[in-house]
Amino acid sequence: MSLLLRVVSPTSLRLSQPGKQRASWSSTDGWGQTPAMGELADSDSGAHPLDQVIWRALTSCHRDVAEGDHLALRYLAPIAPFAATTDVSTASFQSLLALLPVGDRIALFTLEEIMPPSSFSVIERGFVDQMILLKTPSGAGSTPIVRLDASDVPDMQALADTTHPGPFGPRTIELGQYIGIRRQGMLVAMAGERMRLDGFTEISAVCVHPSCRGEGLAAELVSALARSIAARAETSFLHVFNSNRPAIALYRKLGFVLRRHMHLAVLARR
Repeated sequence: MSLLLRVVSPTSLRLSQPGKQRASWSSTDGWGQTPAMGELADSDSGAHPLDQVIWRALTSCHRDVAEGDHLALRYLAPIAPFAATTDVSTASFQSLLALLPVGDRIALFTLEEIMPPSSFSVIERGFVDQMILLKTPSGAGSTPIVRLDASDVPDMQALADTTHPGPFGPRTIELGQYIGIRRQGMLVAMAGERMRLDGFTEISAVCVHPSCRGEGLAAELVSALARSIAARAETSFLHVFNSNRPAIALYRKLGFVLRRHMHLAVLARR
């Protein structure tokens, strides 16, 4: 979840199975006030690709890091905790349960609040704003930005552990381009690409070390990613907890608008 400059609450939820490397999760909750920007109109068919964003990503650009069947899919656990089903039928939830080992947790984004079968425990519910970029930010900033790769993952995980930007695991970097800013060798800010589907790429893992907040580093990183995504003729989007008003305000300033509200459910095997 793309949260900005540690403006989330201290509430932290670890999506991990003892003894295994998995992506970690940190969140806030609360519906809060509706953002002033109106929701973008969907296509003539009434269905927008981002309405089922996790399913669309796992059946297109990210099918090589997915596991599951025609009823339920999830990202490989070291990459991300996100999962999706084709519908809310008993059969789909049974397929989802087969992807959920004891001690693991998965997260779903849905248009309506889901009520899973008794074989699942609902660990957390939340409300998320899905925002989409209408106008690409112009001009590069003055801060040197570096491309991050697998050798940077320990520093990236350390920064994520400090700032809690959302799920970030040992293999999350495989999902797309990640960039960062270093000061005297220390990684102090980063952002990257998470879910990707035809025509759309999500910006996520936006975080800045406490010692460097207030310098506009997050805005520079998000803007740089947005320009790179636009150069591929794709549209940037992101997810942010509805209660994270400072982050929403910054994203609006950068050209993002609310597309629609989403429901978050974090599930575990009962």
